[in-house]
Amino acid sequence: MEPSDKSQDAAAEKLMRTTPAMDLGVAATLLREAKEVMDALGVVFFLRQGTCLGAIRDNAFIPWDDDLDIGSIYGMHGLTEESLDKVAAAFRTRGFHVSSGEFGGEAWLGLMKQNIRIDWGCYRVRKGHISHFPAIRIPARLFTDLKEIEFIGARFLVPNPPDEYLQYKYGPNWHTPNRAGYGKDVIDNIPLGPMPGRPATWKQRLLAMLFPHRGARLQVLDTTGSPIDHANVTLVGWSRSWTNSSGYARFYLPREDIYALRIAHGGHEEVLYEEELAPGKTYVYRPDPETPAGRIFVLDTE
Repeated sequence: MEPSDKSQDAAAEKLMRTTPAMDLGVAATLLREAKEVMDALGVVFFLRQGTCLGAIRDNAFIPWDDDLDIGSIYGMHGLTEESLDKVAAAFRTRGFHVSSGEFGGEAWLGLMKQNIRIDWGCYRVRKGHISHFPAIRIPARLFTDLKEIEFIGARFLVPNPPDEYLQYKYGPNWHTPNRAGYGKDVIDNIPLGPMPGRPATWKQRLLAMLFPHRGARLQVLDTTGSPIDHANVTLVGWSRSWTNSSGYARFYLPREDIYALRIAHGGHEEVLYEEELAPGKTYVYRPDPETPAGRIFVLDTE
């Protein structure tokens, strides 16, 4: 094994200690149970993100995946806002813990049972696209005529064609498993700058400067704890900013949510694929030489 392979495996193992992998047998049972619940309610859903990737690429769950991902789209296949309440109530009667909110600006239900979470994302079509986390625009046409596949002993729906969906989500190398670095693959596939419909970069900088409660700050430190001047901080799908001599970058933050960031300076680059950020707060970034990729929820508050 090459040294780079060992480094990636070590990073992946550390990541998995933070977000343990699912018990795949239990995951299969719960996904089939979710199908029973949704089918009984007449709610159409499709496999998405990592669950879809595993089903299409491997005909199996990804061994290190930590949740199940399903989705539906408002206005397609009969889904309405009232559907969410019916689904939540039905899963509660089955012994699931149900939480709701927004993730990446889209409606979300978290369905937890036996230490496994099913994430049900409900999307809205905007200008012919839906938005997948962190800032991926996927044509709505991929969901109008869903494809049925055989998976874990049942029939499930996936975007159609599934390989096109997976390329939008994971980039051209989606066929190749990338345990620790998949977040970078996803973000490398996203155009720089704000997604359509979001404020222009200059306007975001102005809002963050004039109204601190509408922005956040991030201090970038090196491995010795010293601040980094002119480090690039990209809030994926929103804007790019640079740190000052004290290591601080300020950026507009529309709401408390989970975001993806890219931090780069000199020869260093790290993608933080999931970080919970709130307006008005200051965060601190510290690199971890032992885990160069795959970290999530690692920013400290100042």
